[in-house]
Amino acid sequence: MKTYDILVVGGGVNGCGIARDAVGRGYSVLLCEQNDLGGGTSAASTKLVHGGLRYLEHYEFRLVRESLIEREVLLRMAPHIIWPLRFVLPHHKGLRPAWLLRLGLFLYDHLGGRKLLPPTQVRDLRRDPEGASLTDAFRKGFEYSDCWVEDSRLVVLNAMDAAERGAEIRVGSRCAEARRDGQLWRVVLQGQDGERETVAARLLINAAGPWVDKVLSSTLGSNSPRRVRLVQGSHIVVPRLFDHDKAYIFQNADGRIVFAIPYETDFTLIGTTDRDWDGDPGDVEISDEEVQYLCTAVSEYLAKPVTPDQVVWTYSGVRPLYDDGASKAQEATRDYVLTLERGSEETSTPALLNVFGGKITTYRRLAEAALTRLQEALPVKGQPWTAGTTLPGGDFPVEGFEVLVARLMEDYAFLRPAAARRLLRAYGTRCWQLLGQAKSNEDLGQVFGADLTEVEVDYLMRAEWARRAADVVWRRSKLGLRMTAEEIATLDDWMVERAAHLNQSLQAAG
Repeated sequence: MKTYDILVVGGGVNGCGIARDAVGRGYSVLLCEQNDLGGGTSAASTKLVHGGLRYLEHYEFRLVRESLIEREVLLRMAPHIIWPLRFVLPHHKGLRPAWLLRLGLFLYDHLGGRKLLPPTQVRDLRRDPEGASLTDAFRKGFEYSDCWVEDSRLVVLNAMDAAERGAEIRVGSRCAEARRDGQLWRVVLQGQDGERETVAARLLINAAGPWVDKVLSSTLGSNSPRRVRLVQGSHIVVPRLFDHDKAYIFQNADGRIVFAIPYETDFTLIGTTDRDWDGDPGDVEISDEEVQYLCTAVSEYLAKPVTPDQVVWTYSGVRPLYDDGASKAQEATRDYVLTLERGSEETSTPALLNVFGGKITTYRRLAEAALTRLQEALPVKGQPWTAGTTLPGGDFPVEGFEVLVARLMEDYAFLRPAAARRLLRAYGTRCWQLLGQAKSNEDLGQVFGADLTEVEVDYLMRAEWARRAADVVWRRSKLGLRMTAEEIATLDDWMVERAAHLNQSLQAAG
């Protein structure tokens, strides 16, 4: 039975971030994920690395400051999947007064020591192009900076870096049972084929996101009271609503805000909702009520109303917020809470670290905080190291993306500009590893739809744990927006055959 220093349950952004940090400090690490990496909450975000402007209203200044500092740290870490985005906030005369918005944005500009991103500007929506898409009622607005992130890819890249540093990443492997046995955890992992394996760990980290309470009660047999508030957030995607490349942030009379963001070139992403969820997080899906809510919210601002029949895709996720007793879902804290639990004999029994809450922007800081806590129960190894590092493919300057595009098209002259840009946004400098010695489009093999080729899918299966078509077209990319159901089904069949071939090759080699 193999023994690890740390076993992480949950392959979301927090779990993968913790695994990366821990293995980089010298701990032996195993991470298990019951489905796909980033397949839960981490893939259902609004795709933003941001400070959380509206959190200022709830006086969460520490969280906002930490998030604003992290915004630029993450931008430097992964400039291929994270990039600056400008947001236009129209002033709604019936809601927050202009002076309050100015004050909030002043704090937003200065709390986090902004260096890379431009400051807030006042916009005349009667003359500036951003006002052309809005109704005539909105004459004044504010423009500020945040960042976009490919959330699912952020998760995968953390897992890749962890694996390249020595961590074991088990995708499609559920933590079926975990019990203390002397000074170790004895953990039973179960694959999707039903096969079981028992391993041991000196410390267990419960980073299961919306399933964190279920792991505590069902897997660990804990009687601890529920500490997670599950909040459903849903998004809709519609054909592109405006010509410019800036996003809008709209205020609603109910106190919520809704974003309308340029998405995958030809679309607009609208979200999110906030409502409590008490079912299985794996069953969450958008309701007709939520679709209508989002359409109505943005239609109050846009010159051309958005209707449910325009929706081409939706996604929903369940955010595992720490239950702080807030009366409304949108008021529940987005901050993270870490608890370290010991057995009855604190000096000799293995510890359990639980991760509650958190947000994508602060995942790296959460991981550092987790490593600080777990060192109360494990021998201290290494020092904080992830700030200033890059994730796979992100080893180029923040302002160097266009230079990279030119270089890729020079080395692979057969690539269309749109395809080259998409590949670089996904893989950064790893594009050269993916494309290898290809001299023509024919060298990339079968085209499954859009510009998805056999070479790319094979890379995703070998390097990024993709197993089925949905892993490829809805998480590691969003090419599902451009592919037909038949094309996706063909891809799925091909991947099943390819996986069987790869398994046979591994068995033969072993």
